Amino acid sequence: MDVQYTPHKIEQEAQAFWEKNQCFKAVEDANREKFYCLSMFPYPSGRLHMGHVRNYTIGDVLSRYQRLRGKNVLQPMGWDAFGLPAENAAIKNNVAPAKWTYENIDYMRDQLKQLGFAYDWDREIATCHPEYYRWEQWFFTRLFEKGLVYKKTSAVNWCPHDMTVLANEQVIDGGCWRCGTEVERREIPQWFLKITDYADQLLDDLDKVDWPEQVKTMQRNWIGKSRGVELRFGLKDRSEELEVFTTRPDTLMGVTYVAVAAQHPLSLEAAQTNPELAAFVEECKHTKVAEADMATMEKKGMPTGFTALHPLTGREVPVMVANFVLMDYGSGAVMAVPGHDQRDWEFATKYGLLIEQVIAAAEGDEADLSKEAYTEKGTLINSGEFDGLGFEAAFDAIAAKLESEGKGKITINYRLRDWGVSRQRYWGAPIPMIHCDTCGDVAVPEDQLPVVLPEDVDFDGVGSPIKKMPEFYETTCPKCGGAATRETDTFDTFMESSWYYARYACRNQSEAMLDSEADYWTPVNHYIGGIEHAILHLLYSRFYHKLLRDEGLVNSDEPFQRLLTQGMVLKDGSKMSKSKGNTVDPQELIQKYGADTVRLFIMFAAPPEQSLEWSDSGVEGANRFLKRLWKMVQSHVDAGPAPELNPATLNDKQKELRRKTHETIAKISDDMERRLTFNTAIAAVMELTNAITKVNDDSSEMRAVQHEAIEACVVMLSPMVPHIAHNLWQVLGHDDAVIDAQWPQVDQDALARDSIQMVVQVNGKVRSKIDVAADASKESVEAIAKSDEKVVKFLDGLTIRKVIVVPGKLVNIVAN
Repeated sequence: MDVQYTPHKIEQEAQAFWEKNQCFKAVEDANREKFYCLSMFPYPSGRLHMGHVRNYTIGDVLSRYQRLRGKNVLQPMGWDAFGLPAENAAIKNNVAPAKWTYENIDYMRDQLKQLGFAYDWDREIATCHPEYYRWEQWFFTRLFEKGLVYKKTSAVNWCPHDMTVLANEQVIDGGCWRCGTEVERREIPQWFLKITDYADQLLDDLDKVDWPEQVKTMQRNWIGKSRGVELRFGLKDRSEELEVFTTRPDTLMGVTYVAVAAQHPLSLEAAQTNPELAAFVEECKHTKVAEADMATMEKKGMPTGFTALHPLTGREVPVMVANFVLMDYGSGAVMAVPGHDQRDWEFATKYGLLIEQVIAAAEGDEADLSKEAYTEKGTLINSGEFDGLGFEAAFDAIAAKLESEGKGKITINYRLRDWGVSRQRYWGAPIPMIHCDTCGDVAVPEDQLPVVLPEDVDFDGVGSPIKKMPEFYETTCPKCGGAATRETDTFDTFMESSWYYARYACRNQSEAMLDSEADYWTPVNHYIGGIEHAILHLLYSRFYHKLLRDEGLVNSDEPFQRLLTQGMVLKDGSKMSKSKGNTVDPQELIQKYGADTVRLFIMFAAPPEQSLEWSDSGVEGANRFLKRLWKMVQSHVDAGPAPELNPATLNDKQKELRRKTHETIAKISDDMERRLTFNTAIAAVMELTNAITKVNDDSSEMRAVQHEAIEACVVMLSPMVPHIAHNLWQVLGHDDAVIDAQWPQVDQDALARDSIQMVVQVNGKVRSKIDVAADASKESVEAIAKSDEKVVKFLDGLTIRKVIVVPGKLVNIVAN
């Protein structure tokens, strides 16, 4: 055994052993309990950051631990390789997105291997490979045939210079984040998946998964199931009606105007003869469409000249165009009750519209509608036959009245909208659809898949190259054989990340999207990733899994059984970022200290779900501990072979160390399995190593006890620091690798105590500690406590009034 701890040599030897022996190759085995551990795969940006290291170390620790517990473990890795960042890098570096992406993948794969992660690299996927997105395209055509895919015109943020759709976060001060051109709101045809058909399943099945309640709540809120009333306002001198949905029918008698979206048919009709309104409609095209922006932006509008008729009273109210109403949400029209909705109040106040109170303020509350809307629920006033009713009663009564007059009905609505999967970008999976003027939209036949994205392109960032390539988009209709046009939009990258977990399970299957191996491995037993993916990625994955289930490709309802959302890595109190200049390069740390030190610090510095504050001294402390561990094992081995352990021959001190060992095993097993508090598990091992090194007994019995304790330490640390554990396990005399060892088992006999230590208090203050027999009676414990010389000193001159004995813990003597 080397005298010095040499991490780079040790780590290279361990990694070479794992690779040579294919230690992490996962094979289906019906006789063993499977454990599928998955960390959210990275975007190949070029270099790992500390957030990556933390995420993947947590997953690796879980995987290695479950392997030690005897489970058949799968832990794969791949690359979320499509997306806008590659296009931006291509423009910046004058290189094709494909070349940039593949080079980054090669570099980052090497970095992951240096960290010793136990991945089955035979299952590696990159979502930009045609053999991956081929099956995504195939599945999309299946969904199209089942009626779960449709095309419609929808509002987007559009940059007229770059000729691309922008996400809301890419619109800065009304301009394109990349070129600064003023962004338009444009209506363009887009493809959608009917996720709303699965809204109830997505809600109900949250009860089937072991996820943080915070994440479940975020998903429930995003889906936004609400009970309300769908009702219709008539239009004066017109035959059509305006349909609206409201969750507050109790305020119906307070409607003073109806607001419609700028793109609503009534708005567009009115704009044809009203230049001022036409200009306003055009202005609304430059409004960001995010709901959060709608809530905070200035409320603007104009009258359409049309008049709506109240469904119950026939009262005439104006129809206004408002910039806070979205055509994509509901019917594009809302009933406005400015007395009891703050958004409606702000609009009404600005444009001098009526504001009426129909809900009485609760006792002790105030409703001053000259200052703001009163938004609490309460008793109805100024509402005719409904006066005096509370919210629930008013809801039912008004809904019943509307239904009896054929003007409305109770219905369930959802905040969730169908998933728009079209992107007007180049670097993505082509949508496998063809447009024929005769046949309409036609799916690409299976024998013509995949529709391969050309990778050798000139990319300048102005529009998508494939939109300028007739050789790509000119084709023939699969139905009639006539001239047709291939879809040049590409898929939202959430499409690729929504099913990658299932493809890992049967990576080498070339004849089908998924096979029986996917059924064996899925669902994922433990999924690890950042809280920032708590809504969209997880929601889309859950939806996609249900689609796969309904196609007969998997047999479970949910993709991820258990979820761990790890916290951020902070430095100087803020998230690491290049712009703040507070990043730490994992590569430099690996070169300086070795991968095990980095892994140990990451796992020890904080519980996984909490933010981790970076500490250079903490990294150095982790490195010092590994050196102490190395020295402890070296000293033990140098003393010669340890004899066989015989618990019956141990004295009290030897039993005490053995009890400490098995108490530690019990604690760490719980920390790793149930609590997922890896930092406290590491702390417990550190305590045990301290106890081992403090021993002043070189007897054969104590050496046997120490040997058991040291081996337990090495095995229990091996998920966190696998390289040094691999080496130390061999040094300790084992022919097998530590990854093939068994997790230490608790010996209940070792936990038994002949005597226990109890605290003695006098009037609630600790005055002494006493050792008593484990089975001592209450009376004998009292007697020993009273006679303790330290206690006697504090009782001098006092009369004992009461003695309280808490078995196994403390004695409190009350005296005055």
